[in-house]
Amino acid sequence: MHLAMDSQVVIWIRVAGMLGVVAQAPGEPFRMVAEKQAAASESLFAMARAASRGASPDHVMSAALNPYSKRTQANSRRLTRRL
Repeated sequence: MHLAMDSQVVIWIRVAGMLGVVAQAPGEPFRMVAEKQAAASESLFAMARAASRGASPDHVMSAALNPYSKRTQANSRRLTRRL
């Protein structure tokens, strides 16, 4: 549930920043792309590790989503701190 809500907050603030509605750090668009690549890599590794250990499908999916959840929550905190 937190992932969905934090994602919406991050998307809203970043779109508002791109539109000039709120102040945005100069490197924010680059950061947005770079962190997705890192999260995808970490997610794939976590998913493979969980599956190779015989984890159930729901645990494999949880392991895959965990890197995204951590980054999204951190982005939500960081971006809302400036509002």
